Amino acid sequence: MFKWVDMPPVWLLAFLVVAWVQATQYPMGLGFGDTWADLLGGLLVGGGLLLIVMAAMEFRRYKTTIVPHETPERLIQSGIFKRSRNPIYLGDALILAGLILRWDAVLSLPLIPVFVWVIEKRFILPEEDRLRRKFRMDFAQYCEKTRRWV
Repeated sequence: MFKWVDMPPVWLLAFLVVAWVQATQYPMGLGFGDTWADLLGGLLVGGGLLLIVMAAMEFRRYKTTIVPHETPERLIQSGIFKRSRNPIYLGDALILAGLILRWDAVLSLPLIPVFVWVIEKRFILPEEDRLRRKFRMDFAQYCEKTRRWV
């Protein structure tokens, strides 16, 4: 049961709830400014969703698991995975940043690096260990040419 609760979308939702509560209950009179924050926030959310969809399409094309706690059958190095080893997590971080902007949750800005740290420690490092053990040299070469985040 805990395995299905300990998933990146659940972590993202938890961080979004904290940001939303801060924005609605404790705004402290702070704001980013309506027009540019809404525009930039919308672009970040849209970009994040696009990254997630592009990555999910690659997982589907290669017929391998998208579940973080499982070992994939294939190492994906094409499509969006040529630019980032973790486009879904990058998309999650963009969505968090975008909604913080849209909600004027100024005091929630520190949640973004905290979220990235949690995702890296909780999911990325264990995933990389599994990939390193399964794909050995191929994964090492992939790491040399493709950055973890961007």
